[in-house]
Amino acid sequence: MVRLGLTGGIGSGKTTVAGFFHARGATVIDADAISRQVTAAGGLAIEPIAQAFGADFISSDGALDRARMRQASFSDAPMLARLEAIIHPLVSQQSALLESEASAGGAACIVFDVPLLVESRRWRQKVDRVILVDCPSEVQIERVMARSALAREEIERIIASQASRSQRLHAADIVIFNAGVSREQIALDVEQIAGRFGL
Repeated sequence: MVRLGLTGGIGSGKTTVAGFFHARGATVIDADAISRQVTAAGGLAIEPIAQAFGADFISSDGALDRARMRQASFSDAPMLARLEAIIHPLVSQQSALLESEASAGGAACIVFDVPLLVESRRWRQKVDRVILVDCPSEVQIERVMARSALAREEIERIIASQASRSQRLHAADIVIFNAGVSREQIALDVEQIAGRFGL
């Protein structure tokens, strides 16, 4: 079974690429989706977050108040580290469970969709190849502004808090460039890459 790590900055197009890999028959394990699951109402991270940061960071529906936490933690590195120390182990546990289920089911290829793969030494050691979805930062900003209510300054802070484009390019084994190209071209790129891994 081949384990591929899929990464890229916010707005790079990872979700689109992951969807094409899924269509080719890969099992996709989405770290962001798991993170949202554990921080939703009743999620495993809610009680530890409330204990660590206070009830003000839990919304009225019992989920993590993402906007408040994002605003507070992106300007406070120790706070962000404490939050990640709660969420990341839970994401790892759930990812390992899904990987085990996929392996038992005879999956030929697992794609781990992990935005912070380059920042995490642990993830790099778990995958056979790293696939980067790459685009210029200005393209990232335009895409995120178009799809969300985030202001440019906030998106720029998110980008600045993550690995740089050059760091990602250096860490990547395979690069899919996703700016100024059609969905059809991206699908062809994924088809070629997937074929190298038996999909």
